[in-house]
Amino acid sequence: MFGLLADQAVSSLTWCPLASGRLARPYGQQTSRSANDQIGKHFFDDADHAIIDAVQTVANAHDVTMAQVALAWILSNPVVAAPIVGATAPHHLDDAAAALKVTLSGQEHVMLTAPYTPRQPTGY
Repeated sequence: MFGLLADQAVSSLTWCPLASGRLARPYGQQTSRSANDQIGKHFFDDADHAIIDAVQTVANAHDVTMAQVALAWILSNPVVAAPIVGATAPHHLDDAAAALKVTLSGQEHVMLTAPYTPRQPTGY
């Protein structure tokens, strides 16, 4: 999607950049929200495992949270005007602000992007 936006000189307000929290914790860990998220079940599946693992690997290398890495990746894309972060706790805002200080290498960008596979539009 970002490639198309760049080609058309259009910015993105990135909705749900942490995939409803799935990019903020290791694969398989659930919260009461994720366990009961009927909408999210249509958007997220086991294909996300490799992406989540890559975020965790980069976060460990930087000694930062997974949320900070996911947000740093989004913020590093020139077509992103702003991510829309749905903070539900004060530490979520701390992670969002701290993401501004995380600098990802080219290799880390490849590592975070490589596992992604295109998907059919869902839900709308």
